[in-house]
Amino acid sequence: MSLYRDEGVVLRTLRLGEADRIVTIISRGHGKIRAVAKGVRRTRSKFGARVEPLSHVALQCWQGRELDIVTQAEVLHAFRAVREDLSRVGKAYTMLETVDQIAQPGQPSPRLHDMLVGALQVLEGDDPPLLVPAFLLKVLALEGTAPILDRCASCGSVDTLVAFDLTEGGALCRACRRGRPLGPDALDVLRRVLGGDLSGVLHQPAGEVADEVAELVTEAMEAHLDRRLRSAHASGGL
Repeated sequence: MSLYRDEGVVLRTLRLGEADRIVTIISRGHGKIRAVAKGVRRTRSKFGARVEPLSHVALQCWQGRELDIVTQAEVLHAFRAVREDLSRVGKAYTMLETVDQIAQPGQPSPRLHDMLVGALQVLEGDDPPLLVPAFLLKVLALEGTAPILDRCASCGSVDTLVAFDLTEGGALCRACRRGRPLGPDALDVLRRVLGGDLSGVLHQPAGEVADEVAELVTEAMEAHLDRRLRSAHASGGL
């Protein structure tokens, strides 16, 4: 076994025995880590509060064959304002669940880690309606599976795009339209997210456009994962 240090966000935990937990972490340098945090469920353990979901921590671990062992953890960001707000915590858990499904053990993805930390920091200070949809869309882009939005995904036409279909891979023109209708304002928001105007998108108010974007991007992410995002549907985490 070897000792290593890293930083990461705790995605989920699982009870192990009477006092331990298995923690799943998206780390910056080691990809997804599954490690045992010993004794954290004991009442007097200060260590336990540091490895709860949402915590951004600096870690020291022993590398094991199947599960690593957390030997030290220091909180970098606790995101207390997120934890204390039902709406925000639902959105945070949707992002955690997404990252848990995307990240792979032993495959470092510093960009994915940084995107999650950045999104949680935004959520700590505010509650933008389009934060989670924008995050999901950026993750799809990172995975190389972002929807086609600059032309018809079926025929390549640059005429007005009026529909969206996942089987075709993105937006469709009038001649090829199938799937769901796509409004021009929603299309504009999607393009701005991928085009670098994320800060402007995060100022977009709640309403029909935000709802349309959220539904569309959630469907796209669920199709990519081939599973439902339980956190999003259970808690209104969009």
